[in-house]
Amino acid sequence: MANKYANLCIAVTGLNANDNPGPGMAVIRCLKECFGDDLRIIGLSYESLEPGIYLRDWVNKTYQVPYPTEGTTALVERLAYINGQDKLDLIIPNFDSELFNFIKIAPQLQQMSIATYLPTHQQLALRDKLNLKNFGTKNGFYVPADHKLYTTDDIKKAADEFNFPMVIKGKFYEAYVVYTMDQALKAFHQLYAVWGVPVIAQQYIKGNEINIAALGDGNGSNISLVAMRKLYITDKGKAWAGVTIKDDKLTQLADNFARASNWKGGYEMEVMSNAEGHLYILEINPRFPAWVYLTAAAGQNQPAALAKIAMGETVEPYADYQAGKLFVRYSWDHIADIADFQQISAFGEL
Repeated sequence: MANKYANLCIAVTGLNANDNPGPGMAVIRCLKECFGDDLRIIGLSYESLEPGIYLRDWVNKTYQVPYPTEGTTALVERLAYINGQDKLDLIIPNFDSELFNFIKIAPQLQQMSIATYLPTHQQLALRDKLNLKNFGTKNGFYVPADHKLYTTDDIKKAADEFNFPMVIKGKFYEAYVVYTMDQALKAFHQLYAVWGVPVIAQQYIKGNEINIAALGDGNGSNISLVAMRKLYITDKGKAWAGVTIKDDKLTQLADNFARASNWKGGYEMEVMSNAEGHLYILEINPRFPAWVYLTAAAGQNQPAALAKIAMGETVEPYADYQAGKLFVRYSWDHIADIADFQQISAFGEL
């Protein structure tokens, strides 16, 4: 294994690790654990204060890349430059908002001998928050009812149908459980300002919140899946602590999704198990979750499996994982030099 992947170079996005962490650093940790210190990690950042930029023991070099709104031409040009500096073997994107562009340019990346392992645009769209309810109805999944919110008047219509509490979500990230009209209006304006419209109002389902991290093979099956019950949740709905669990119903749910979508790549299912035992799909995120290192700790290293498949290796589906593995997220102050910040800000690489 060491010889086969001795010169492997993988680029990873999502180097942020604040109160709304990106999966990038957890993905890197998984990759390093599998491929060892010989693996070269290239960080792709959007902001100069993404912590991963300065964690030099984990990220060998970082390049800033254009925001997704700048389109694919700018992204291809930047990646061509990066590839000329550091020969990339694989790119693993970790943000919902960037996936459309990376999927679109995948053929061009392949021409540069850069591998990806991504869903299609059709697969990306069918699990979108705007389309999830229709997808669930078509395929027999429990999905909470929702309303698309474009104006404050739409909030009143949603409240009349759902009553309070209900959930207000951004179209890419963030979700708030609201109990009054004032809270709903505040959440709407916050999410509108950051992510634009539509904002989504979703029926509130009471129960136990469970997440499933999985890796689809693109042919209707999962190569890996690990379920986790949230033990501590932030005000943005992010898991800050959780424990791996096993349940045949959860396995069947993820397998049914893979079969219905032919999903290719990593994904996360956010599920609520209600008092009647129904499993409601709240969201399907089209990339690895921030807690993905727990999959490696439980015996199924999903990012490493994705990397091997993308590089052409045959990976057999995992058969089992360890229940009772607990994670507790924490943060610390990493000290860097202001010169590094100036370097990445001024020149776009460090």
